[in-house]
Amino acid sequence: MALCAKKRPPEEERRARANDREYNEKFQYASNCIKTSKYNILTFLPVNLFEQFQEVANTYFLFLLILQLIPQISSLSWFTTIVPLVLVLTITAVKDATDDYFRHKSDNQVNNRQSQVLINGILQQEQWMNVCVGDIIKLENNQFVAADLLLLSSSEPHGLCYIETAELDGETNMKVRQAIPVTSELGDISKLAKFDGEVICEPPNNKLDKFSGTLYWKENKFPLSNQNMLLRGCVLRNTEWCFGLVIFAGPDTKLMQNSGRTKFKRTSIDRLMNTLVLWIFGFLVCMGVILAIGNAIWEYEVGMRFQVYLPWDEAVDSAFFSGFLSFWSYIIILNTVVPISLYVSVEVIRLGHSYFINWDKKMFCMKKRTPAEARTTTLNEELGQVEYIFSDKTGTLTQNIMVFSKCSINGRSYGDVFDVLEHRAELGELPQRPEPVDFSFNPLADKKFLFWDHTLLEAVKMGDPYIHEFFRLLSLCHTVMSEEKNEGELYYKAQSPDEGALVTAARNFGFVFRSRTPKTITVHEMGTAITYQLLAILDFNNIRKRMSVIVRNPEGKIRLYCKGADTILLDRLHHSTQELLNTTIDHLNEYSGEGLRTLVLAYKDLDEEYYEEWADRRLQASLAQDSWEDRLASVYEEIESDMMLLGATAIEDKLQQGVPETIALLTLANIKIWVLTGDKQETAVNIGYSCKMLTDDMSEVFVVTGHTVLEVREELRKAREKMMDPSRSVGNGFAYHEKTSVLEAVAGEYALVINGHSLAHALEADMELEFLETACACKAVICCRVTPLQKAQVVELVKKYKKAVTLAIGDGANDVSMIKTAHIGVGISGQEGIQAVLASDYSFSQFKFLQRLLLVHGRWSYLRMCKFLCYFFYKNFAFTMVHFWFGFFCGFSAQTVYDQYFITLYNIVYTSLPVLAMGVFDQDVPEQRSMEHPKLYEPGQLNLLFNKREFFICIAQGIYTSVLMFFIPYGVFAEATRDDGTQLADYQSFAVTVATSLVIVVSVQIGLDTGYWTAINHFFIWGSLAVYFAILFAMHSNGLFDMFPNQFRFVGNAQNTLAQPAVWLTIALTTVICIMPVVAFRFLKLNLKPDLSDTVRYTQLVRKKQKAQHRCMRRVGRTGSRRSGYAFSHQEGFGELIMSGKNMRLSSLALSSFTTRSSSSWIESLRRKKSDSASSPSGGADKPLKG
Repeated sequence: MALCAKKRPPEEERRARANDREYNEKFQYASNCIKTSKYNILTFLPVNLFEQFQEVANTYFLFLLILQLIPQISSLSWFTTIVPLVLVLTITAVKDATDDYFRHKSDNQVNNRQSQVLINGILQQEQWMNVCVGDIIKLENNQFVAADLLLLSSSEPHGLCYIETAELDGETNMKVRQAIPVTSELGDISKLAKFDGEVICEPPNNKLDKFSGTLYWKENKFPLSNQNMLLRGCVLRNTEWCFGLVIFAGPDTKLMQNSGRTKFKRTSIDRLMNTLVLWIFGFLVCMGVILAIGNAIWEYEVGMRFQVYLPWDEAVDSAFFSGFLSFWSYIIILNTVVPISLYVSVEVIRLGHSYFINWDKKMFCMKKRTPAEARTTTLNEELGQVEYIFSDKTGTLTQNIMVFSKCSINGRSYGDVFDVLEHRAELGELPQRPEPVDFSFNPLADKKFLFWDHTLLEAVKMGDPYIHEFFRLLSLCHTVMSEEKNEGELYYKAQSPDEGALVTAARNFGFVFRSRTPKTITVHEMGTAITYQLLAILDFNNIRKRMSVIVRNPEGKIRLYCKGADTILLDRLHHSTQELLNTTIDHLNEYSGEGLRTLVLAYKDLDEEYYEEWADRRLQASLAQDSWEDRLASVYEEIESDMMLLGATAIEDKLQQGVPETIALLTLANIKIWVLTGDKQETAVNIGYSCKMLTDDMSEVFVVTGHTVLEVREELRKAREKMMDPSRSVGNGFAYHEKTSVLEAVAGEYALVINGHSLAHALEADMELEFLETACACKAVICCRVTPLQKAQVVELVKKYKKAVTLAIGDGANDVSMIKTAHIGVGISGQEGIQAVLASDYSFSQFKFLQRLLLVHGRWSYLRMCKFLCYFFYKNFAFTMVHFWFGFFCGFSAQTVYDQYFITLYNIVYTSLPVLAMGVFDQDVPEQRSMEHPKLYEPGQLNLLFNKREFFICIAQGIYTSVLMFFIPYGVFAEATRDDGTQLADYQSFAVTVATSLVIVVSVQIGLDTGYWTAINHFFIWGSLAVYFAILFAMHSNGLFDMFPNQFRFVGNAQNTLAQPAVWLTIALTTVICIMPVVAFRFLKLNLKPDLSDTVRYTQLVRKKQKAQHRCMRRVGRTGSRRSGYAFSHQEGFGELIMSGKNMRLSSLALSSFTTRSSSSWIESLRRKKSDSASSPSGGADKPLKG
């Protein structure tokens, strides 16, 4: 397929004229063909290989392969490198080709969809890929929108149509779009064929909720907004047909503009591995230089005398040049310290870990039929290193299922439940559940709606004007769509659960929102149908935090109804409402204290003349070519002032199941949880207490609410002073003792609550460090009234200054930036669509699954990857360094110890599967113990299991093994003889002995490293040994010699060598001496300084033995009298055991103290060392922060 779009200069504006392809073609706009695939048949091989060789490792091995093709320096056959390299490149290429095939298939399916296009006055069937900008398209019900269209007309009155935007934002509720009045009458094809309007609008961009443009037609201009647009990816619903003008096509559509590649995330282990590989390469060069110098000296001192017997190659004319060639030869031989199979094995292990997450039935939500999903395979081990969790509240900690709970109307609160003594009580505290309010008077009431305060319905029936106006506002001020499948069966489609709950409440109390058109809203008020003329909707956004409607009632009176956040709306009320305002604020504080979500309601009467003048200014602002959004916001601000207060609503959003337990468990794992929410402070704090983030045992909860930079700085300073020991506070500021951090100085538990306007100041460059120091010293942090951008900024701040892994979890579109910013993003598939899930690295349906994701899967993944890497580097250094020692005994001639087939197969056959099995299946303790002992998670946070120190220990062990592997057989062979008295020592026998010793030693070592044995581990370890011997005997057999006499010359060598008892004694001696120090060290460590996982395993083992003993005791039948059962209920020796104290370590109390003494102490000391460098981001721990 040809490329669908060529590179074009960036547009400043888009011009599209209807029914004029010739005019539109001169702008060279993109066609409607999309191309998400990367390759075609001709470009696949070169492009894919080019991409693969961007990887440093692949380029390195290609370089080695080229060296091996040079006869003068190659001491190994080329296939020792090309076989594994081609294998890796092939596997990756097949994977990439498969992925791209499916992309091609998807592209072709989409591009070949049919659409009805108006061409030369006739509707013709065209493929989507042939649709052009300026074409007029006809859509029918349930069809996908082919491109970004300007809605011209529809089958519905007033040019209305309904769409579903699930592919764009994941929301399944219907949304309404409307044609502008001047084109809504163009329903006839003949009229549309004559339509020659020109649209001038913004250039292509990725903003789904914004569009600004102007339609020029018949010497008039008409403003266009997002409400007039149908975007590609939407589906037309409940609308028979509609016509649209193509504005953006193909790659210019907003759907495709939003499909940019997600930023690639790398784990800390990946970054460490890259550093270590560079170090190893440096080490390799050093070894090559040493051996090359040795070769030059040997050739100069010794080799010169043996030119007759060992002549130099033709190209070699000096000892120096011989050393130079020897350097490259040794680079080839020793390259196996970094085998290419390392990278393949890492990806296989990560893939296995991802499948374990996907298959975990305990993370499967039966209610939603939703499994957990690992959407990436590159971050699994980092799940075991998380220190900071940033969580949304609504829909993440709570269910996002809203219930109208209470309200305040004209200074009176409704919704409380009272006991028999007329005392206020919680619903769950009453001995008998009261009867809910009976809404049977209302045939349109929602049967699922429950309310417990009967006085509110009585007031409605009495005709209280304030209460009627309150519910009238709720029934009019919204963007809910109503669907009536059967008479009286109403279904509301709301853009948010809050809005649905409010409209449903009004419905049950007699103010039923029935239907809407673009210009009217019909409400049944206490059984009477009343139609209001809808003059304007002042829509909600994250900056305004309110929405308003302007309506004209049947009497001709114009009124503005407004609902919004109390922080915004209370400042816009008329001064005459002050007394009512004070009472309402008390109610708002009471509701927020109960964890309810609150909104304030107000209204304003408008006279006709003022409204007309305002509407004209609104029109001018919407037509402005520049800064139209700011101008429109200014016009809205003007009319939404001096409003009259009606009351407030309180909606309950219950906690998800298991949230308090999950937070408590994660806190015990030393994970700090920060909640970033758009809710008001009181609501967020109450939820904090409900989910056990905040507790009464805390020393203090600091609340930062300053409105200026100085106020915020002062509040943060005071918080730090209170947290610090008085002896460490100096003057007005706060100074560190040398090498002492805030984290170390804090005694007690603290929490920080900060508002959005204060956070804006705290995140400024000159104060961000003070805020971070204060927040990180607290056990819990809650940020209220924050914007999506602020959420991402907070995460970025912690990432920037703390050497810690961050995880962000959320469920809505407003959490996407936070999820993408954190090291790990987790999306919850909840009530707010799937945008968070699509942007995430991992997803599931409930917050409680996070504990299992981190404490089980994350910890295991980290443990397995660390053990895999330690063993991998060990076995390859043990394998490779033997060549280094052999160099000193072969004249530095770059002769290999092993035969080339062993070198080729060592990493891809003999030792690959056992280490993969350990990397995929190993576990130190069972999953139940991982959850019971969250402290087991801390080694990952401190990066204890694989770091530079552990790497050097593995390298040292590998070098130690290689020394024994070479010198023990070398020493034995120097004097040993065969059974027939002949000399045992020969090159091939030595090679077989060393190779066999190596395979056995590394197999025993992985047996010691494996903590959890499965049938697969047994099969791979012992099977690999069997395969080694099978291949070894096959390569020294007559059959292969007959087929390939030049390749397999040493017939019977393996059989003859391994038939000698001296060889097996040598192998056994080498194995024992290599392994015994490891066994001794681990035995002493287990007894003298066990870590927590050792303790947990030991305790589990003891419990199993105890259960077995109890089962044996129960099997012993009792005979004789039961008069004194006590005498026969004990076994002999228990008294002595108790007196000795040996059994005391089995008690839970003793276990905890033992754990603390033996494990937590060294972990805590390491944590303090880490905090010395990481907790003071500014670098100097002894510098005071300016107050």
